Amino acid sequence: MPNLNAETTQLIIVGAIAVAMLVQAFVLLATFIVMRKSIGRLHEQLDETRSKVTGLIDKMAPLIEGTREFLVHTAPKIESVVADIAVVTQKLRAETEDVQVAASEIIDRARRQGARMDSMMTKTLDAVERAAIFMTDTVAKPMRQLSAVLASAKAVVETLRSGTSDGRAQQEHANSEQDFYA
Repeated sequence: MPNLNAETTQLIIVGAIAVAMLVQAFVLLATFIVMRKSIGRLHEQLDETRSKVTGLIDKMAPLIEGTREFLVHTAPKIESVVADIAVVTQKLRAETEDVQVAASEIIDRARRQGARMDSMMTKTLDAVERAAIFMTDTVAKPMRQLSAVLASAKAVVETLRSGTSDGRAQQEHANSEQDFYA
C-alpha cells in the first residue's frame, strides 16, 4: 500500500463514520415507519374494541338496572325469609331435644320392663323347676317303694307257688330285682 498520511487516514475514518451514520439513519427511519404503521393498526383495533365494548355496555345497562331494581324490591323479603328460617331452625332444635329426651325415657322404661320381665320369667321357671322336682320326689319315690313291695310280693307268691326252694327260683328272683332297680 502506498504511503498513507494522517490526513488520508482521518478522511477514511470520517467517511466510514459517515457511512455508518447514514446506515443507522436508514434503520431508524425504517423502524419509525414500521412503528407508525403498527400504532395506526393498534389504534384501529382499539377503536373497534371500544365500539364493541360500548355496545355491550349499552345492552347490559338495562339488565343491570333491572337486576338492581329486583334486588331493591326483594331484599326486605329475603331478609324476612332468612329471619323466619332462623326462628324455624331454633324451634326445630328445641323440638329435637324434646324428642331425644322422650326417646331416652322410652328406652330406659323399655330396659326396666325387659329386666322386670326377665326377672319374672326366671322366677317362674325356677318355681316350675322346683315343682317338677317336688312332684318327681313326691310321686316317684312312693312309686318305687310300691314297685319294690309288689316285686317282693311277686317273689313270695312265685316262691310259694313253686313249692321248692331251689337255687334256680331264687336266682331268677334276684335277676328280676336287679333289672327293676337298674
